[in-house]
Amino acid sequence: MAMKSVMILSVFLYLVCFSITIQSSKPEEDEDLTFLEQDEKNYAESSDSAHPYSHPRDYENYDDLEEDDDLSTYTDDDGSYSAPEVDETHVLILKESNFSEFLQKNRFVMVEFYAPWCGHCQALAPEYAEAAAELKDEEVVLAKIDATEETELAQKFDVQAFPTIYFFVDGIQKPYTGHRTKDSIVSWLKKKIGPILQNITTIEEAQSILASQDILVLGYLESLVASDSEELGAASKLEDDVSFYQTTSSDVAKLFHIDPLIKRPALAVIKKEAEKLSIFDGQFTKSTIADFVFENKLPLVTNLTQESARQVFENPIKKQLILFAASSDSEKFYPIFLEAAKTVKGKLLCVYVELDNEDVGKEVSEYFGVSGAFPKVIAYTGNDDARKFLLDGELTISSIKSFGENFLQDNLRPFYKSDPIPEKNDGDVKIVVGKNFDEIVLDESKDVLLEIYAPWCGHCQSLEPIYNKLGRHLRGIDSLVIAKMDGTTNEHPRAKPDGFPTLLFFPAGNKSFDPITCDTDRTVVAYYKFLKKHASIPFKLQKPASQQRTAASSDSTASYESSSNEVKDEL
Repeated sequence: MAMKSVMILSVFLYLVCFSITIQSSKPEEDEDLTFLEQDEKNYAESSDSAHPYSHPRDYENYDDLEEDDDLSTYTDDDGSYSAPEVDETHVLILKESNFSEFLQKNRFVMVEFYAPWCGHCQALAPEYAEAAAELKDEEVVLAKIDATEETELAQKFDVQAFPTIYFFVDGIQKPYTGHRTKDSIVSWLKKKIGPILQNITTIEEAQSILASQDILVLGYLESLVASDSEELGAASKLEDDVSFYQTTSSDVAKLFHIDPLIKRPALAVIKKEAEKLSIFDGQFTKSTIADFVFENKLPLVTNLTQESARQVFENPIKKQLILFAASSDSEKFYPIFLEAAKTVKGKLLCVYVELDNEDVGKEVSEYFGVSGAFPKVIAYTGNDDARKFLLDGELTISSIKSFGENFLQDNLRPFYKSDPIPEKNDGDVKIVVGKNFDEIVLDESKDVLLEIYAPWCGHCQSLEPIYNKLGRHLRGIDSLVIAKMDGTTNEHPRAKPDGFPTLLFFPAGNKSFDPITCDTDRTVVAYYKFLKKHASIPFKLQKPASQQRTAASSDSTASYESSSNEVKDEL
C-alpha cells in the first residue's frame, strides 16, 4: 500500500515537472503578445504590406526626378493628355511593322524611345524636331517610337527610362551620349555621319570654325595623309563631344594661337573660356592624344545650372572641388578659384554653385550641409562614396591648391551634417544627430534600433505612431535604445540610408561591424520579435500589471486542472 502511494506521488510530481518544463521551453514565437497586437490593431488592418520606400534625392539627380514633372501643362481639364504643339514634319514615326525594313534602307538613323506622359520627353520634343529639320538634307534620319505602344521593341532594346535615344549605323545601335538640345544633337550627329577628322586649308574656313565651335582640337601637321594624321584620326574616334581638325597652313595655325614655327606635329585644344589654349607636348599617339584632350576639354570651372548638371554628373571624373558663393562675392573669389583649378585640371572636376541661383543654389547647399558664413570650398568624392571635406580658413589660391592636393592624396578629414544636440532627450524614442551619434548609437553596452527618416516622407509619417508605441513599450529595458535620426540634416559614416525610412540595428558589444537592416513588417509586434531575435543582451517585456494578474490566474488554474486530469487518468 505504501509502495503504491509512493508510485502515485512520483507520477504526480513527474507530470507537474513535465508541465513546467513544457511551459519554460515554450518557443519564442508563441509568446503572448496580444497586448501589443491590440495596441496597433486598427493600424495593422489598413497598413500597406508592400512597404514601398521613399528614396532620398542625391546630388546627381536632384533636378531629374520623373515624379517631380509638372504635367499640368500637357493635360486638358478632364485630365487627358494633350501634347504641346510641335512641328515634327521631319521626324519619322516608327513602329514594329516598319522598324527593321527602315533600318535596312537607311544607314544612319537616330531613334528616340519615348512615353507620351513623360515630362522629359515633352521637353525634348521641340529640340528633337528642330534638329531633324536642320539635318533634313543630311544622310541621317531622326525617328521616334512610342514605347508605351510598341512594347516589344522597347523590351528588345532594353528601354528602362524615358527618353532613351539610340543611334543606328548599318543597323547596329549605340547610345546617344550628348545633351538633349538641338545644337548638341546636330553637332553629335554631324560628327558621326561626316569625316571624323576634318581638314582646314583656308583662313575663311578657320574663321568660320572658330566662330561656331566652343571647343575644338587642331593638329598642326607636316602632311594631311601621313602617319601623324592617322594617329590624330584614331584619337578623334575616342571623343564623342569634341571636333577634331588638322591643317598644314602656318596662317591657320597662327589664327588658332599656335606658334607657326613650332615643331610639328603639334596639337592644341582651343576653348572659348578663361583657359583658351592648351598645347600638347606628349608623344603623338592616339592614346596619349585622347588622354590630353580628355583632361583639357572641360572648362576649368563649370557653373552648376540645370543645363550644365548633366555635364557635371555624367563626367567620368567623380571627385569634385566645389565653390559655394553668392553672385556678389563671385567677382573676388571666382578668379581665385579659377586659378587654383589649373593645378588639378583633369584630376578633379571644379564646380561653382551660385547660392542665389534659384534653381540650384539653395537645394545643393542644403544637400551638402553647407551653412554659416560664405563663400566656402568643399571637396566631394562623388555619390558612390559621398564623403565631404571642408576647407577651413581663408580662401586663397595657395590654400585651395593645397586643399585640392591633400584631397587627391586622401589626407583630409571628412565632415558630416548635424543638427544641434537636443537639450532634452528623455523621450521614449531618443533623438540622434550627427554630433551625438557615437555617444548613443555606438554605445557598446546598448542594443540600439535606429530609424533614419525624412520629415517630408509619407511612409515615415505613417510609421511614426508605431515607432513611438514601440519605444513606449520598451522604455523600461535599460539595455535597449529605440532611436531616430533626421537623415536630411544629419549624417554619419555608419548610417547610410537606402531610402526613407531605413531602420538599422546596432547590437551591443558588436558596434565595429555593419549594422543589421531591419526589413520586416511595420508593426510593433514584428519589430519586437526582430529585437528579441537579434539583441545581444536578452530582455523580457513586462506586460501591464492588470494583464499579468489575469494571465497568471488563468495559467495557474489551467495547469492545475491539466495535471490533476492526467494524474487521474494514470490512476
